[in-house]
Amino acid sequence: MLFGSTFVVVQDAVREVDVLPFLVVRFGFAALALAPAVVRRRRSLHLWRHGAAAGVALGAGYVFQTLGLQHTTTSVSAFLTYLLVVIVPLLSAVVLRRPPRAATLAGVAIAVVGLAFLSGGGVSFGRGEALTIVCAVAFAVHIVVLADVAPHHDVLALCGVQFALVVVVLAPVAASTGSFAFPASAWWAAVYTGLAVSVAGFGLQVWGQRRVSASRAALVLMLEPVVAAVLGRWRGEHLGALGWFGAVLILAGILVSELAPRVD
Repeated sequence: MLFGSTFVVVQDAVREVDVLPFLVVRFGFAALALAPAVVRRRRSLHLWRHGAAAGVALGAGYVFQTLGLQHTTTSVSAFLTYLLVVIVPLLSAVVLRRPPRAATLAGVAIAVVGLAFLSGGGVSFGRGEALTIVCAVAFAVHIVVLADVAPHHDVLALCGVQFALVVVVLAPVAASTGSFAFPASAWWAAVYTGLAVSVAGFGLQVWGQRRVSASRAALVLMLEPVVAAVLGRWRGEHLGALGWFGAVLILAGILVSELAPRVD
């Protein structure tokens, strides 16, 4: 739900500021908030390497998503971003050698149909859509990386390292290509997305991925486009009957994945 709120907030912010400086400030706030956890808590072996791997994938995902939001709508961005729910099981099977459960695959199939309805069935492909598909691949890699490394590290320390890596990689490029002269509304957006969404949202994701598979995590995270679509409707974007039907299908897909194993 926290992640879903970012579509509207970020779409407004990038109308007034450059993309890369906004991401640097956003993740800079998050990294500073978690710096004490990185310094004080016990740092396990390979924390920096694993945090860097997660940070590269995370940074790439947000760059391409934020660039894409400049050229497409909130609901289409959410739809294409969450094609990652199809990509993650494939990566998990190939890279981690962890094939998904049959119930998870059934839930994915139902949820993908729901995403198509949620988008209104009218997704056209242009620059924004292409950038957002690259974003989906990057976020899928991020989820798979976390599934592999999260059980071995302190949650806050791992988040802090990956956020710091995003800042280190993006800051030089942002400084040379954009401006950090933000209006007040963009600063508030950076604070909200940096603290409430990055620190709290990703902290909960990393904690959760210590306990569930990458495929199930990706499916549960599909609540994000539902929340984005509802907030988009509140702001005047048309959802319609098909969109609401799609949202219900996404929720049904999650329930199939989560409840079917208990029935078995």
